[in-house]
Amino acid sequence: MGRYVLRRLLQMIPVFIGATLLIFLMVNVLGDPVAGLCGERTCDRATSAQLKKEFGLDRPVWQQYLTYMGNVFTGDFGTAFNGQPVTELMATAFPVTVRLTIVAILFEVVIGITLGVITGLRRGRPVDTGVLLGTLVVISVPTFVTGLLLQLLLGVEWGWIRPSVSAAAGFGELLVPGLVLASVSLAYVTRLTRTSIAENRRSDYVRTAVAKGLPHRRVVTRHLLRNSLIPVVTFIGADIGFLMGGAIVTERIFNIHGVGYQLYQGILRQNTQTVVGFVTVLVLVFLVTNLLVDLLYAVLDPRIRYA
Repeated sequence: MGRYVLRRLLQMIPVFIGATLLIFLMVNVLGDPVAGLCGERTCDRATSAQLKKEFGLDRPVWQQYLTYMGNVFTGDFGTAFNGQPVTELMATAFPVTVRLTIVAILFEVVIGITLGVITGLRRGRPVDTGVLLGTLVVISVPTFVTGLLLQLLLGVEWGWIRPSVSAAAGFGELLVPGLVLASVSLAYVTRLTRTSIAENRRSDYVRTAVAKGLPHRRVVTRHLLRNSLIPVVTFIGADIGFLMGGAIVTERIFNIHGVGYQLYQGILRQNTQTVVGFVTVLVLVFLVTNLLVDLLYAVLDPRIRYA
């Protein structure tokens, strides 16, 4: 196990460098970052040259990247164009989005897996058909429609929640935004769990467990569910990074100042330091969650061993 983890960590290094280099090149090639500092008016040559020199944009791109990566390893993600360090923006944005992601993942795990197990064990029955139709509707409706509809009904019409989340963004306020953020992924988790349960239910090891006279609950939880969760865990592990990076729509609807909000502002203002810094951390989140998912396979299926 230790050798496998070390090998995976070494493999993460070139992946991290390649991903950050690609993002850095894309952000720096598309558009002129200095143009966003001057608003609607065009910067004069002297001002543009001064700003480029101040932020190191007058050097070749490869030198900018090497300087940036050297600073990253010391914990310095640069300075935004408004003079605020990017780490300060991260300190305020990431805790909010992490809480939002935790709420969304809990909805996926609790509701999605539960519905998937119920429908997988009752395949072809009315409850199975109803859940499949419901998940199909959720997948078909865009997230911004679901968010605006719940905001209108629960926040404006019925007054059950606040239409916009406060600056504190506690877990209680993030329940509805978390449900909106997780809605599509929850539907996929339900359908994926249902399919996996239905397929593994006909496996030989399940028939053997039933023939031994084991209780139905133990057959489902100890044998059927553990093996069926492997593709589901793979999906949820990858979805953590997608939820954190793809929460722009949800955070805009409910006025949540998280990672999605900061990325949107950075792209809108062509703030390269902010965009590259936040995406760098998101790349690390993807890599770490994928590693944890791979290690979790051995817990779910004892037949899996790592050399």
